[in-house]
Parts: sequence; structure tokens; C-alpha cells
Amino acid sequence: MDRPELALQQLYAFAVLAEELHFGRAAERLGIAQPPLSQQIRRLEQKVGHALFDRGSGGVVLTPAGQELLPAALHALDEVAGGLRAARRIGDGLAGRIRIGFAASLALTVLPGILRAYRERHPEVEMDIREMTTAPQVAALREHAIDVGLLREPPGEQGLAMEPILAERFVAVLPAGHRLAAQRVVPVAALAEEPFVLLPRAAGPTVHDRILEVCREAGFEPRVGQHAVEWQTVSALVEAGLGVSSLPRAFAGSGSAAWSTAGSTRTPRAPPSRCAGVRERGTRWSPAFSKPHAAKPAGERVYPPQPRTGWCRG
Repeated sequence: MDRPELALQQLYAFAVLAEELHFGRAAERLGIAQPPLSQQIRRLEQKVGHALFDRGSGGVVLTPAGQELLPAALHALDEVAGGLRAARRIGDGLAGRIRIGFAASLALTVLPGILRAYRERHPEVEMDIREMTTAPQVAALREHAIDVGLLREPPGEQGLAMEPILAERFVAVLPAGHRLAAQRVVPVAALAEEPFVLLPRAAGPTVHDRILEVCREAGFEPRVGQHAVEWQTVSALVEAGLGVSSLPRAFAGSGSAAWSTAGSTRTPRAPPSRCAGVRERGTRWSPAFSKPHAAKPAGERVYPPQPRTGWCRG
């Protein structure tokens, strides 16, 4: 890119004088005295190498060189002004493109409301929506492949800023014909001999560790029979009779799988399944994601924590 020979200030002064064809009126419009305007025009003419105005007794008129320069000057000024407006709109989150990663389970809860609110507030922003589990979302944020992640069980990693959007209790998921399916309260210890269907730890380390912790506090190490990387798949495998599991409440009752939530009063209360909007620290939220939880659909429930030693029906 070549270094520009002309300053925008000179081009603007030239364009105003070309419109007014009067030094006094042009100077007044520019908010400067007439001598500085004359100096700017002389410097511009020196750069061009030719006079741009004839200053005769009949008034100020454009020379052929000035007539040739004027359309290019106006176009350059318009382009710069348009570029500034576009840059400000993108910087304010009012235009451009936003890349959003989301956990599949949020499609059943807050995701539609968040996206709808964003679209209504920022119709000129193109949304690139990508379904991703937690670990790939964190990696994509680090690599600047996405701008914001909507995660379930966000990891407490350095360099990430989070905005909570939902807290939802875990539930136990049992096959419909399971011996405990009809009970309102299912002690976790009663599932000690059952095979579990769980997310692999690499897909969701926080939720994986939380389920194991609840089982260990009940006195047993869960025997994992199957892994599945999506919550819907976990529920489907339980429905097929391949084991039992624990899922966020949004998945309760999917298919023919019975479900129940944890319940007891003798141990500390476990945190619920949490969802958050996540970005890299040092970047700023787009305006619609400054408080993502405010965009939840009407009637969306935020579920309280539950005790740790049993799962009960909701």
C-alpha cells in the first residue's frame, strides 16, 4: 500500500470550497479563518502540481484539474466516513458476524430465547452457530475460532470470563421398567451394582467428576458400562436398558426412560448443573450477551441445588 500524498483535512477543505466557490463562506463552514483555508488549498495545489481554482474578478471557479479531482475527493471522503460508521457498528455489536458455540442440551432450555433476543436486538449481525461439547468450546475460544461459548458445566480455567445463564438440577435416569423407576426417592447407594452410562471425562470433565463424587459419597465407585458424548445419546442408551445415569433436568423423561432427582437431608447440598456464557478474558461481551440470562424465555426455571445422597422424583 502506497503512502497517501494527501491529508483528509485538505481533501475536505477542497470539497467544501468546491461546493461554496467562496473562500469566506467555505472558511465559515469549516470553522476556521480564511487565511488557514487559503494555506490548505495552496498546499494541496502544490501536491497536485496544478491550480485547482481560478481566483478571478468573476469569483472562484474550479479549473479542469480541480474538476477532475473533485469526484475522487468526494468518493474518498464518503468511503472513509462509511468505513468509520461500519467499524463503530461492529465495535458496538450492531453489525458484523458473531460465532457462537453451544452445548446441545441448551437447545432444550435457554438457547432459543437467547438467540431470538439477540436477533431482535441486532438484526444486522450474522450469527454462526456451532454445536460443540465443553472441551472443544474451550479450545475454540482459546484459538479464537468462536467469539462466545454457551457451555454446560463451564470449567474454571484461567483467562476465561463467565456470565451465568442457568442453574438446573441433576436427575437420575432409569430405564422405564427398572425396579426403582416407580419410587419417588431413589438413594444413590441403591444404584451401586448398576452399570452407568456417562459422558467421557474429556467431553465434560466437571459434570463427569460431579457424578462420580456423588456416587463415592454414597460409598461406591460407579461401574461405567457405556460412554456417550451427547446428553441425548446418554438418555437413549439408558432407555435401551444399557445402564443408569444422571442428567440435567432438561433431559428428564426423554423417550421411555424414567427419571428422578437427588434428595436427602444428611449431606451437604451439591451444586446444580450450571450453564454460562464464556469468552476470553480481555475481550468484551457483545451487548446482547452482557447479561445472557436476561434473554431466557418467559417461564424458564432456575432449579435449586439438591442434596447429595439420593435421587428423588421431581
